[in-house]
Amino acid sequence: MTTELDPGAVTLRGGELPWRPVSPALRTVRLITLFAWLVPFVVAFAVPAVLVSAWFWIGSVVLVAVLGWGVWLIGRQVSAITWIELPDEIVIRKGRLFRSLVSIPYGRLQYIDVESGPLMRSRGIASCEFHTASPESGGTLPGLPLDEAEALRGRLAARGEAQRAGL
Repeated sequence: MTTELDPGAVTLRGGELPWRPVSPALRTVRLITLFAWLVPFVVAFAVPAVLVSAWFWIGSVVLVAVLGWGVWLIGRQVSAITWIELPDEIVIRKGRLFRSLVSIPYGRLQYIDVESGPLMRSRGIASCEFHTASPESGGTLPGLPLDEAEALRGRLAARGEAQRAGL
């Protein structure tokens, strides 16, 4: 797909390469999950605060602060996930403060899982998990549109077979 790209130009900062972001729907899925986990706890502190003692408001306020921080953090995390297909590898970049750059050569790919739970399916996204012989050298690319995830799996599986065959 991108045969003119220079693999040496891949850096944590990104450079001039056309990095592709994941779907913004991933942010929505993660926010729904965050709210589903924390809102019941906020309510569990707010009800006793009204009925029993005002001291329970401390727990509610702390949890609302954690919820606000989580909303901010999820927005930053999702916008920091990018990827690019190079001639010989796929590269996944994640993180803003603690950055990671995972490079997976096509020839080392054994199989690619495309996963989509009910919440992700309702938003039309999926995750691709790349498996190699070594568990440390695999990677995950969350939040791809479903059609793109399935097409990526097909393309990379074909490239991996071609490279392993020495073509």
